[in-house]
Amino acid sequence: MNKVAFVVQRCGLEVNGGAESLCLMIAQKMSKYWDIEILTTCALDYITWKNHYTAGVDNIQGVTIRRFPVTQQRDIKAFNRLSDNISPRLQQASIEEQEAWMQAQGPFSLEMITYVKNHQHEYDAFIFFTYLYATTYFILPLVAQKAYLAPLAHNEWTIYMNMWDKFFEKPRGFIFNTLEELNFLKARFPKAKLEGPIAGVGIDVPSTCNPDEFRQKYNINQPFFLYVGRIDPSKGCQELFTYFLNLSKKESASTKLVLLGKPAMPIPKHPDIITLGFVDEQTKWDALAACDLLIMPSPYESLSIVLLEAWSIGKAVLVNGKCDVLVGQCRRAQGGVWYTSEDEFQVAIEIINQEVRLQLGRQGKKFVENNYRWHSIEQKYLNCIKYS
Repeated sequence: MNKVAFVVQRCGLEVNGGAESLCLMIAQKMSKYWDIEILTTCALDYITWKNHYTAGVDNIQGVTIRRFPVTQQRDIKAFNRLSDNISPRLQQASIEEQEAWMQAQGPFSLEMITYVKNHQHEYDAFIFFTYLYATTYFILPLVAQKAYLAPLAHNEWTIYMNMWDKFFEKPRGFIFNTLEELNFLKARFPKAKLEGPIAGVGIDVPSTCNPDEFRQKYNINQPFFLYVGRIDPSKGCQELFTYFLNLSKKESASTKLVLLGKPAMPIPKHPDIITLGFVDEQTKWDALAACDLLIMPSPYESLSIVLLEAWSIGKAVLVNGKCDVLVGQCRRAQGGVWYTSEDEFQVAIEIINQEVRLQLGRQGKKFVENNYRWHSIEQKYLNCIKYS
């Protein structure tokens, strides 16, 4: 059995980042084919990268996790000042400046880098999840001849740093989440050999979802919209709060907005906004089954797993029209609508009545069943990785 290392910035059941969730999910599915280790840091909090988990070997649901301490915590205020300094002058900033930014971005683990240098011969392949962090930028070049990158890239200012031009020429292969991601990267890196499958992720629907139990547990008797994910301005949450509260002033019926996820920003104190924080998987599925509509306000995504999860149980979605990936998924699935302004947000809410929601949900469910089966995705990973 070939030994494959999955490399990601954080890993744990409490971690709710998209790249981290994807990494663990794929590792669990591929463990029947490969001897897998996830190489990661001890961080839980993505803002400071403070060491939370114990360094060393752990096991999550049958997958070996090897954690390394973060060398230096991130000072988020200093890092934001650094970003503000470098982002307006991407073409002028030296590679040294950009790499200093990447080290400050983190999570930077000298022990993890040293381990890979000394033990790379023990692994047949390395798969790196997301391009954006120090765990990928500083480690992938050490094992480039057997490195595969799942970039999880989208149109954000960081991808236009010219340090990525050479970096994207290094991996042996790539694994993409969507057609939109692949097309975007081909336009951004015309010289890179961007070869690899569009794999995505499979969806495991639990045997039972309990919408009534969810509503009773949290005393929610009214219709509600659902947001699942990190509550962060970069995920479009500030815009969502503004649009929703302005809409609630106009509506006679009281529709709630329920938030699932760890807050990284102030949340308006309002009786129609219900914040439940980080919840377990079953509670998340119960919430999806109970909601009237899933809203994805993020302008930047390379793949939305929760979008696929909502469709898998027949729920309609409303997404940010500024995100090509989300719009592309909605178009192909015919399972949702999108908005690019507050007026469009309000119109979308008005037109997605119960009948429309049911129709969109049915179409989304069919799309997931036809395109996101685990067996097909597993075969794409198996066929992609070469060992010689």
